[in-house]
Amino acid sequence: MLEELKEKVFQANLQLVKYGLVVLTWGNVSAIDEETNLVVIKPSGVPYDTMKASDMVVLDLDGNKVEGKLNPSSDTPTHLELYRKFNNIGGIVHTHSSWACAWAQAGCDIPAYGTTHADFANGAIPCARGLTEDEVNTEYEMNTGKVIVEEFERRGISSDECPAVLIHRHGPFTWGKDPFRAVENALILEEIAKMASRTQRVAQFDKNSNIGIEQYLLDKHYQRKHGKNAYYGQK
Repeated sequence: MLEELKEKVFQANLQLVKYGLVVLTWGNVSAIDEETNLVVIKPSGVPYDTMKASDMVVLDLDGNKVEGKLNPSSDTPTHLELYRKFNNIGGIVHTHSSWACAWAQAGCDIPAYGTTHADFANGAIPCARGLTEDEVNTEYEMNTGKVIVEEFERRGISSDECPAVLIHRHGPFTWGKDPFRAVENALILEEIAKMASRTQRVAQFDKNSNIGIEQYLLDKHYQRKHGKNAYYGQK
């Protein structure tokens, strides 16, 4: 069942290792099949170097296992909640990549400081609130997804204009039209988190520094790549 999608999810998970976004088993990729609304996700705690495409687990959007011998990722309820609420996404990635996690652990948005960021997202990368004790102790992973959705609704932003989020004291989630784009967005997020950290560090040494991208420049770069009249790249 969904053998082609299993292979894609498997290969996308291996890309997390290739790009240095995970160590040990700290990460997962999933994808949703548009026709069946079934989700394929990495199994929990299985090392990347021994994992096979056939190890991928298939579930419905209610979390019922449809196919697979192994337990799905412990973060599965978060993925499912995002698929239920963000209808335009086809793949989701969760990692504990170090630069993005640093911002998450500090509870800080990643500000838009330059055009690299503006090419990726139409504003700061939001850091959602930490979960309450009750939310942690009751359906923790599902509540993580609910907090992400809550944060986007509170800020009035869509999952299209910002394909990433941080969870306070936890780490990043990214998404895209397919699992490979979601991995690409995880890689970009890590790079802009690194750039923002270094930008703030450099600015400390110059009282005349001026950090923070102008709104018109952010709009230009975001729209030329993602807007209805985008002209970046090839048709």
